[in-house]
Amino acid sequence: MHSRSTVLSMSTLWFAATSVAVAQTSPFATGATALQSNFLAILTPIAVIAVMALGVAAWFNRISWGWAAGGAVGILLVFGAPQVVSWIRAMAGV
Repeated sequence: MHSRSTVLSMSTLWFAATSVAVAQTSPFATGATALQSNFLAILTPIAVIAVMALGVAAWFNRISWGWAAGGAVGILLVFGAPQVVSWIRAMAGV
């Protein structure tokens, strides 16, 4: 279970780093933006299936509803990381 939280933390940091790179104008920023959009395009159907699987597993008492909710929140963080980073940067005035 520790590895899942580590993977979620690392993916959140990855999206945060690519969002910071988007603010710059460089070849790295262009590549990072392309990587992020491709990664999210691939991850979208996987996330939909994961939410369905978590819901079914919780429904049949194979996992707790807390784990299912945690998985859904993790998916929301992965897809919402660029918006969260821009919101925090706006609050900090950067």
